[in-house]
Amino acid sequence: MDEFDINKKYESFKIPGRQQFQEERAAKELAQTKTDEAVRFDEGSFYEIEYDSCPIPGVGRFVLKSQKIEEPKKDEKRDLFGQMREIARTHGSSYDRTRFFDRRVQFDNARIFYKQGIFMKDFTDDYSEIAQFSQYFPYYQMMGYEQLRTYFTWRTEVRKGNVADISLSYVFLYIYELLSNIGVKDPQEGLDQLMSFWRAFGVYNKSIDRYVLRWLKDYHIYYELPHSFKDFIEANKLDEYYPKMTDTEDNFDLFCTISKYDIRKSTYFTEDKEQLIKDCFYFVINRLKQMFRDKRISFEESIFQATKKMTEWKPFKDALFYPWLQQADRRIVLSENEIYICSSNKWAFSKVITSENGRQLIGYIMKQMEAALRKATKYKFKLSANINTVAHEALTKLKDADLSLEIMINHAVEEFYKEATKTVVRVDKAALSRIKEEALLTQEKLIVPEQEKEIIPVIPVPKQLSLFDTVMEDKRPIPPSETEQAHTNGPWESLRNQLSDVEIKALSVVLQGETELKKYADECGIMLEVLVDGINEKAMDFIGDNLLDDDFALYDDYKEQVKELVG
Repeated sequence: MDEFDINKKYESFKIPGRQQFQEERAAKELAQTKTDEAVRFDEGSFYEIEYDSCPIPGVGRFVLKSQKIEEPKKDEKRDLFGQMREIARTHGSSYDRTRFFDRRVQFDNARIFYKQGIFMKDFTDDYSEIAQFSQYFPYYQMMGYEQLRTYFTWRTEVRKGNVADISLSYVFLYIYELLSNIGVKDPQEGLDQLMSFWRAFGVYNKSIDRYVLRWLKDYHIYYELPHSFKDFIEANKLDEYYPKMTDTEDNFDLFCTISKYDIRKSTYFTEDKEQLIKDCFYFVINRLKQMFRDKRISFEESIFQATKKMTEWKPFKDALFYPWLQQADRRIVLSENEIYICSSNKWAFSKVITSENGRQLIGYIMKQMEAALRKATKYKFKLSANINTVAHEALTKLKDADLSLEIMINHAVEEFYKEATKTVVRVDKAALSRIKEEALLTQEKLIVPEQEKEIIPVIPVPKQLSLFDTVMEDKRPIPPSETEQAHTNGPWESLRNQLSDVEIKALSVVLQGETELKKYADECGIMLEVLVDGINEKAMDFIGDNLLDDDFALYDDYKEQVKELVG
């Protein structure tokens, strides 16, 4: 119990000082060292020490001798990488390796990547080793010293045209640079480098194809290039990857597709007139663009009025891309169902490239153009376009400016046709001189000596009727031609005479509200589409418009006339 005695007195004990403690520990370490195997001093660096006396009896003391410390060799590349990393710290990077999928983290990482990429755009290296690297959305900040040396050495060789196999994370990092135009002078050079690298690296790995093919299209949308995307596809034989692509410029087939009136289905659109119609279309469109521009009206926006509910579009999805380039407001149509609109440096996308009003406007332009061209070419049947069917704000703006769209189109067609059919006479001066010389020689051969004039008596000749007198004496009226007779009888009566009994019955079926027009066509042994196209073609020839719409329903504007026609 003594050990728990609270009255027990303890003897004082001196605690060793810090210096004494260190000396005792050194002595123990020395004793341990003596018992171990002898160390070979040529195997590494070591300190030289002295053994000195110590105040504590029986204990020695080791003293380190002063030695010169060599300054480490300066690594300029490591210092440069440090400056690059400092960019991330000064620009508020939210770098988080575990949240690479977060959109905000991706945006911040892309911003830092672009700034660091511009800083390192001209750097070259010659590192002899290869460090592996695997990471989603790779960029410089997440790479170690050896990985940075590996990447920049590989990039140096790639820029020389020597593409070698390497970890895909390095490959995507290089593609990210090209998408951001890092290390190239302009977008065209960036595209050339991207195509060259894609083809060369495809020998080693095809897995990047599905990304590059998508990014090539985005590249043509984001950057304004001297060629269209369709031209690029054709030049690089990539048609199989991009079906139904069209030019971003005015395209005849594209306008016909979105138009309320498809001129390609007109009887006037024949093989011998196809090129004339297309050339006239391009001429008229350019004239209208110029006139619209003079009145501060955007022709493109008037036609390509996409729906208001558009989807936000960001270029180069699944790539680490920072939208560094200030974009001009513009509209880019890539196909029949792809329109990209940039406004205030923000992009939007829609699968509907024009509104109902836009379809009506381009439909009227094409129909009025055909009507004017028919008149200019003296085609046997006339065509009329009703501008009252178009409800578009552009017409209001033109009206406020005292302009008529119908007159604008007519004048443009007249100007085009006059230019297209004018006769150009070229004079060959050398040939003209030769003709003159030959004429002089002929004239010399025809000259004969002058003889005495012979007197010939004048004999009266009875008066003969002239051609004019002969025509005037014939008072019989000239019968009208078939075309004139058709217009005299009226277009609807002429149409009635041209329609077959099957077609008249079909109109009667539609007029009575019966929806089984297909059943009727089957009973007659004729395809529904063929039956409807036949009716519309004849209607186009005589009344200048279709009777049935795409759903095989009768247009409301013609119900009364059709009732009389089938009655």
